[in-house]
Amino acid sequence: MLRKLLLLLFVLVVALGAFSPALAQDVIELEGWVAFSDHRYDWAVDTAERFNALHDDINVTMLSVADYDTIVNNYTLGREDGTYPEIVQLFDAALQFAVDTDWFDFAEDIIAGREEVLGHPVNFDDIIPVISNYYTVDGVWASVAWNTSTPIMYYNVDVLAQAGVTELPRTWAEVLDACAALQPLVDDGVISACASWPFSAWFIEQWTAQQNEYMVNNENGRAARATAFNLDTDAYRAIAQFYRDLYTNDYFIYEGQEQWGPTTQNFISGKVAIHMSSSAGARAVSEGAAATGFTLGTTGMAYNQDAPDGWVGNILGGATMYISNGLAPEVRDAAMAFLLFFSNTENSASWHTASGYVPVRNSSIELLKNLEPGNDLLWDIPSGGRVDIEADDWYAAFPNFLTASTQLGDSTVNNATRGSTYGTFQQSRPYYNGVVEEYMLNGGDLDAMIAETNAELTELLEEYNFLFAGE
Repeated sequence: MLRKLLLLLFVLVVALGAFSPALAQDVIELEGWVAFSDHRYDWAVDTAERFNALHDDINVTMLSVADYDTIVNNYTLGREDGTYPEIVQLFDAALQFAVDTDWFDFAEDIIAGREEVLGHPVNFDDIIPVISNYYTVDGVWASVAWNTSTPIMYYNVDVLAQAGVTELPRTWAEVLDACAALQPLVDDGVISACASWPFSAWFIEQWTAQQNEYMVNNENGRAARATAFNLDTDAYRAIAQFYRDLYTNDYFIYEGQEQWGPTTQNFISGKVAIHMSSSAGARAVSEGAAATGFTLGTTGMAYNQDAPDGWVGNILGGATMYISNGLAPEVRDAAMAFLLFFSNTENSASWHTASGYVPVRNSSIELLKNLEPGNDLLWDIPSGGRVDIEADDWYAAFPNFLTASTQLGDSTVNNATRGSTYGTFQQSRPYYNGVVEEYMLNGGDLDAMIAETNAELTELLEEYNFLFAGE
């Protein structure tokens, strides 16, 4: 009898062993690509680990990729050999790429009307409207907002005060007036010049939207697919003239196109008094100013005071997170759940403190204004982890971090401020940036340069549309 009982137990153990793999829950492995390698990547890894701790059956691994362009290139190559991630960060200029390649499932289609995914609330109504509108395609949410930025002005308040400038400039004319007032300090060697900022195509796009104008036809490609460029405008000419005025009066240190690092260093070292850059650099600029020992002030991006409609608003910058198509339903849901967690109220607020990127949710702004002990929101760079914000109101303690949110929140939502979407976005930027650069440095026939470049870029766009849309 005992031998039969032992034999029965042995068979039962073997049987359970044979069935245990089927009974055990498989872990869904997700890989996400982000274009950061500094403390912002550390924040992303930490947040993924926090998500993983909530889900025994999901494991998200974050991979650092050099920059936005490299992500697009590597993802394209990965689609060819099957080595692409489930989640990828794509910058704003890649919106049409995401649409035309048909490589991604749109966020709204994945959510399919649900109020939560694996316990994580959707609540897209909480997203700042100008952000939600940018990433809406034909009325459908394309991706999940995360790192959103906007250009803002940074000022050395102490140097401006020495020159008698007590109100921070808000318009182009006020910037030029401040530069004129600062010139004696330049002559005395207190500063090297009035201003320095990246000579970036992004700023041209922003200034065009501020003046309620479009970069491409069909209302920035929002009313219908863009088929032609729209550089032949008073708005574009005004931008070129503003740069010409800055440069010919020796107010502006030009470092070359898209030179973000050197121009930021010009400012935080005290070499210039006025700087314009992304709000994504707010933390770095704030800490740099504190280390150098001057008072930092910020305003929204300076605008053309002579624009017919005044200041209309700004376009967002930065990027969002997309989910690759062709995934099994449970994998797709796991990816969506992670992105909803990644950009929820608390994490959006924490991400803002780590960088200066705008909190994408209105509730995140309210959270930062009404802090309680145990908030665990501030990203501490030295320790590589989260700690409490000790203030009751983040923005009262650090007012320069509110500027970007205010600018986007006050922006009119229309097809100018939604930004342009077209297939040759990134390839076109050096062209229309180059026209302004040439005119700034050497003058010349601006109308002729605009006409030639407008035709070249329209032809490039037509070729793209023929390949991708048969138009």
